[in-house]
Amino acid sequence: MNYDNNNIFAKILRGEIPCDKIYEDDFVLSFYDISPQKKIHALVIPKGKYVDLDDFTVNASSEEMVGLLKGINKVAKKLGISVDTGKGYRALANISEHGGQEVPHLHFHLFGGEKLGKMI
Repeated sequence: MNYDNNNIFAKILRGEIPCDKIYEDDFVLSFYDISPQKKIHALVIPKGKYVDLDDFTVNASSEEMVGLLKGINKVAKKLGISVDTGKGYRALANISEHGGQEVPHLHFHLFGGEKLGKMI
C-alpha cells in the first residue's frame, strides 16, 4: 500500500475536511470517529505521511515515535479512559490488507468508556 496524498486523513490534516477534534500537537491529531463502534471511539493519527505502523517504525524519527505514543496517552487521559483517569481502553492499529486497514495513513483507534470484551 502506497501513501495516497488524497486519503481522507491527509485531507483532514490539510484542513480540507472538518473533524471533531479532541487533541492536536506538533506530532498528532486526534478526533472522534464518524462511525463510532463503542461508547468512546477516537482516532489518533501522526502528522507525517506514513502508510502504516511498519512504514512508521522504519521511517519516522525518534521524536515522531515518542510524540505518537505520548499523543495516544494524552488523548486517553483527555477522554477519561486512561488508567490514571478511567478504567482502561483499547488502542488498535490495522495494518495493510489482511489487518483490515482501509485508509492508507497510520492511525490508531482508541476504544473505551465501557467494558470491551474479547479482542475478536
